[in-house]
Amino acid sequence: MSTAAAPAPTSPTAVFIRLKLTLLRNGLRQSAGRTAAYVISFIGALALAVGVVAAQIALRGNAHAGALTVLITGILTLAWAVMPLFFPAGDETLDPTRLVMLPLRPRPLVRSLLVASLVGIGPVFTLALVTGSVIAVAHGAAGAAIGVLAAVLVVLVCVTLARAVATASVRLLTSRRGRDLAVLSGLFIAVGAQGVNIAASRLGRPDGLSVLEPLGNVLRWVPPASAISAVDDAGHGAYGRAAAGLALTVLALALLLWWWQRTLTTLMTAPDSSTLQTADKNSARRSGSEERGLARLLPGGRTGTVMLRALRYAWRDPKSKMSWATALGVGLLVPIVNAVQGHGSIYTAFSASALIGMQMYNQFGQDTSAFWMVASTISSPRDAHHELRARALTLALVAVPYVTLVVLGTAAFVGPWSAFPEVYGLSLALLGGLLATGAMASALFPYSIPSEGNKNVAPGQAGIAWISLFGGFLTAAVLNLPMLALTLWLHIAGMQSLLWVLLPAGAVYGLGIAALGMRLAAPRVVARLPEILAAVSKG
Repeated sequence: MSTAAAPAPTSPTAVFIRLKLTLLRNGLRQSAGRTAAYVISFIGALALAVGVVAAQIALRGNAHAGALTVLITGILTLAWAVMPLFFPAGDETLDPTRLVMLPLRPRPLVRSLLVASLVGIGPVFTLALVTGSVIAVAHGAAGAAIGVLAAVLVVLVCVTLARAVATASVRLLTSRRGRDLAVLSGLFIAVGAQGVNIAASRLGRPDGLSVLEPLGNVLRWVPPASAISAVDDAGHGAYGRAAAGLALTVLALALLLWWWQRTLTTLMTAPDSSTLQTADKNSARRSGSEERGLARLLPGGRTGTVMLRALRYAWRDPKSKMSWATALGVGLLVPIVNAVQGHGSIYTAFSASALIGMQMYNQFGQDTSAFWMVASTISSPRDAHHELRARALTLALVAVPYVTLVVLGTAAFVGPWSAFPEVYGLSLALLGGLLATGAMASALFPYSIPSEGNKNVAPGQAGIAWISLFGGFLTAAVLNLPMLALTLWLHIAGMQSLLWVLLPAGAVYGLGIAALGMRLAAPRVVARLPEILAAVSKG
């Protein structure tokens, strides 16, 4: 009696590769837009890789090619480390909790996920850039042989690092705070773009590459850049340093694999502690034993309640958090970028007041349809004034210390210190003007902010948003003409010794104009409550 032969066991690595290809194929079939985006991304990555590799090959034989290649490798490694934090939904296989119910051991699972991770645009792009770096610094047979090994090690370290970071933070990435972090990715990309712009302007000088040597001397011993440095060392006969560089990269790869396997085992065997923590917090709230924290420092009555609500919106709502982070980041970035590029001025500190003050605009739009609860508590101009004042105080709670630090830092690093009272006073006056016009614009030109998607204005309301922001900003600038006239008069009259007067004058003027603006806006809020509710509920 014959028995059928048992089927050969399927390798989990082959299964994961097929799974990765299936996910990719099915994702492209979802819509023509997604397919177009993938094709454009692939073509863009390919064009960028060809350009960078061509530039690296052109630098072959340059005295500073080694410093440049280790810097490129370091930037690639950093990108691989932070990419899972900002784009957790980019690869569905990054979430190993989907595999919890499968009978898989940690070591085969790590091996299969690592091999499957090598399928995609990112690894191919990384391999191309690393290959260009190897060609730029490899000399002789020894350098070429070590270069092949170094290229493989760099790609493996980058992919393993991304996987380990994603596994260690997968609970965060799938939570509300993880989604908030993804929303903030645009800010980090903007900051990184400014850094690239500054670096490009420096490297474009005749001796630009020489500025990389101090950084290159440090990065050459940091894995996996140490593997690229080993190729350069081998080409110059420094075989001991080459062996040390490769050993550092191999050690880093081994440690990353060990960390990844350990966190993967913990993740797939331990319960989700976030729900336990939430239950503990809820029970603490019910028992009344939890400290109120910042709430105890806020004033009582409606003012404190509104301030606490606004602070919670800024911390919890992704759109509000993005708006605040962008204003704080860009307002600080403008003086830094101008200073680094060699044409800095203390007057660039006005960007801090301008950007943070514009957070006062469209205050009710941030509430969306929930504004009806606020509207139900407003029955008189007094109630509306208290509502606007509390929102302005919340903004001032962050804006005044922030503007102070930016102006102080700009005066310290750019100078001159003699202009600090003038710039600080004018900054406070501008902040007060923006608070005033922001309160009025919130009443006259409200618009809805969609809770989903990347748009910050509901369809059909873009014109209202432009009128609110730019019209209000121009009005705030006009309201500050008296302070500007006083400043010009003191300069023209040669009264530089009295410029310090602008600091208290600007503070008093800004406070007064902000209070007046909210007084004038309060009756309009009461008269337009139905219109405001309808406008902010369209998203």
